Amino acid sequence: MSQSRDFLSQRALGVKQSAVRDVFDIAMDPNLVSLAGGNPWLSGLPLDELGKTAGELVSQHGTESLQYGPGQGLEPMRQAACTVMAGDGIPDADPELVVITPGSQAAIDTACRAFANPGDVVVVEDPTFVGALTSFNTWELDAVAAGTDEHGLIPAELDATLELMEAEGRRVAFLYTIPSFANPSGALLPEDRRDEIARICAKHGVLIVEDNPYGQIAFDGRPLAPIAAKHRDQVVYLGTMSKIFSPGVRIGWALVPAALKREFYLSAESAFIHASTHGQMLSTAFVDHFDWQGHVREVSGLYKERAEALWDAVKEHWDPAVEFIRPQGGFFLWGSLPEGADTLELMTEGIKAGAVFVPGAAFTPVEGTHSTLRLAFSFVEAEKLVEGVKRLAPVVNEAVARTR
Repeated sequence: MSQSRDFLSQRALGVKQSAVRDVFDIAMDPNLVSLAGGNPWLSGLPLDELGKTAGELVSQHGTESLQYGPGQGLEPMRQAACTVMAGDGIPDADPELVVITPGSQAAIDTACRAFANPGDVVVVEDPTFVGALTSFNTWELDAVAAGTDEHGLIPAELDATLELMEAEGRRVAFLYTIPSFANPSGALLPEDRRDEIARICAKHGVLIVEDNPYGQIAFDGRPLAPIAAKHRDQVVYLGTMSKIFSPGVRIGWALVPAALKREFYLSAESAFIHASTHGQMLSTAFVDHFDWQGHVREVSGLYKERAEALWDAVKEHWDPAVEFIRPQGGFFLWGSLPEGADTLELMTEGIKAGAVFVPGAAFTPVEGTHSTLRLAFSFVEAEKLVEGVKRLAPVVNEAVARTR
């Protein structure tokens, strides 16, 4: 066995399995209430009609839908991505600057391929998306955390972090940020901060990779325009069909500045050739021939109801010393226990009590004990959300009591 492991590269030996994936395996237990997985609710989709469309893509267009396609993505899919981006707040996206990827996770990976060298820094908000941290780790990049509050990334903290990196002679490959209803915090970055972050990155000569999977899941129906809307030349903007349609089709994209598009596209093509042709054609049909915006409004209303049920439950059953960022959209409720609590240990106790969440340690590059946790409400009916909170209440409240 030791000789077999000699075949592995140092990069492979350093790859860490996502803690969220570990929790997903546990959450499959039907006896547990899972507040862990950020899955979209798919039951509201017009499944019969989509099934007919999917079948026709094979029966009537199989020689195209089952064939290889262009590396940049099918032109109708790139047009459809621009339609979705118009809903995000980017009305003038150019399909020639869009690269279709197998989900936005592949676009994050491609950004690492195209813009970063081993040992480079990627500045991230703290907390941040665990899948991005996994990609940064795989590509041997140093994720450096910049401070956040209940509104997201703090511009002064970003500026100070970039100043420090310059002082240390470190190359910053890019800033990775999720400004709208971030995973895991759910924070919504205000418009003035978006402009300030763009200004700070321009001052330091740092590229922005803006990830926006949740932007249209705004409970008030008014998504904030992305950073890329006004700062196109310094932002690689990532989008996805996963939250507004289906994660199973594995379709995402990057809107890339013209000066970077060729290298980004070639980096993507070298990794996966192209995204699924059938997935692209089905996603295009959803945007072009179905009421996709009506579906987004419907599920956003459902998510709002579930978020409110979860909020009311934690406020009723958990110690008031646990602080939360109230969701205004997206899939998640972020909680902070008093300093000294270890939510990684609490996860094990919670599983014994019959419910599971994701501990905050999964979402940060900062080592040590963390007192934060993420609760997901998107995929769980309101009654079960309340039951999960009740099951966790003794565990959480006892942990809070131990910190006093």
